[in-house]
Amino acid sequence: MIAVTGGAGFIGSAIIRSLNLRGITDILVVEEHELSSEKKKNLEFLKFSRVVEAGEFLSSYGKGKIKPGAVFHMGACSSTTETDREYIMRVNYHYTREIAQAAAASSSRFIYASSAATYGDGTLGFSDEHSRLKEYTPLNLYGESKHLFDIYALESGLLESIAGIKYFNVYGPNEYHKKSMRSFVVKAYEQIQNEGEIRLFKSYRDDIGDGEQRRDFLYIKDAADMTLHFFDNPGICGIFNAGTGIARTWNSLARSVFSAMGISARIKYVDMPEELRGQYQYYTCADTAKLLESGYRKETHSLEKGIEDYVRNYLPDRRLGCCDGC
Repeated sequence: MIAVTGGAGFIGSAIIRSLNLRGITDILVVEEHELSSEKKKNLEFLKFSRVVEAGEFLSSYGKGKIKPGAVFHMGACSSTTETDREYIMRVNYHYTREIAQAAAASSSRFIYASSAATYGDGTLGFSDEHSRLKEYTPLNLYGESKHLFDIYALESGLLESIAGIKYFNVYGPNEYHKKSMRSFVVKAYEQIQNEGEIRLFKSYRDDIGDGEQRRDFLYIKDAADMTLHFFDNPGICGIFNAGTGIARTWNSLARSVFSAMGISARIKYVDMPEELRGQYQYYTCADTAKLLESGYRKETHSLEKGIEDYVRNYLPDRRLGCCDGC
């Protein structure tokens, strides 16, 4: 048996799809709340045993009533604008600690989602070396909650037996339920449909032009594949970046969406909200040296190819299922 927390969510459902493609269906889907209609759709074409409430799963797991061979812990509050510290620490930090401890006690393989948000504004780089872990200062509560668990896992010695994955900007199908936290690819698609243009934030740095802010954009199929790399290799432990290792501009992303839709590009630059300016990342790029050293060698989708697959094969609302190819 395999458990996937947040299994009806974005990365979680993509992991289940990848497991299904291998013929694995004995899967527990763990979710905190009753599934929304959007999350139910994410599971519609997937094969799994049952859905379990997060509290029930933790209680049964901790008492040894269920013994999954592996736990993919993808469940979290992923909102970078969440301001309820008590809630985000309970969901992202304390629950993760308890699940990780239960996994250690039962010798289950434990793979959890960290985040590139732990790196803060990026001025100190994006190294996933453990010796540099405490140097970074996240810009929001979401990043802080992930960062604090990374530090706990290091200081407690858990990182010697588990794998944490710092996902960079992941985009792709099954993110429709994320509302304002959906990737900009789907938002851009909707803007083009509704208004015929894409709006990008202006730059507030003299050395960076409008729309030239850069991100490491990772397609969901690659994110799931990288995650299963650590399932296939249980001896590989620690924290690892998951990204392409290439930073691309928002302008490039916008032009790729227009191209995939067969429409000439029309980009408008708009003011960034005041509340975002102090926590805005102008550059992110995964240092993938450690991932490559761990033996991961598969080529990732280019931004253009990933967006083309997403736009042409999955938007506006087709879901990522177990039989839709690779």
